[in-house]
Amino acid sequence: MASLNVGNLGEYLREQRRNAQLSLRQLADAAGVSNPYLSQIERGLRKPSAEVLQQVAKALRISAETLYVRAGILDAERDGEERRREDATRAVLLADPTLNERQKQVLLQIYESFRKENGFGTHDARGEAVDDAAESGPGGGGSIPGRRLRTSGGGDADPRQTAG
Repeated sequence: MASLNVGNLGEYLREQRRNAQLSLRQLADAAGVSNPYLSQIERGLRKPSAEVLQQVAKALRISAETLYVRAGILDAERDGEERRREDATRAVLLADPTLNERQKQVLLQIYESFRKENGFGTHDARGEAVDDAAESGPGGGGSIPGRRLRTSGGGDADPRQTAG
């Protein structure tokens, strides 16, 4: 199979999986996808749907929007630096070996509540603010207002409705 141009998505996923200290099989199980399919995504041989990316993002506790951008599904012209800072903060918290899983989740919830309080709350795929940070999970897999997903037909789509 020829490698697809998916904006270094596979390399990024592999890096995030290793940062989370998950094997390929563990991530595939957590995301509800097959181990060979996830391996093909990491090697750039398959371009996953927005739904699969959302499942993987949730399993890795990272922003689904970041994966959409890297896969070429979402335009990346706005808020890129802010999103990278947010993802970096989450990655540092999740990678801390001195914290247990419960402590990490509590810290992520506090972080989200402060972001929301300061006007940078999590948004859903329609660009609407999510009232409860737990609704989208600690990965904050929503979208930023004014940003729309691109489909192969050039129209806008909700990532949860994109066929894979």
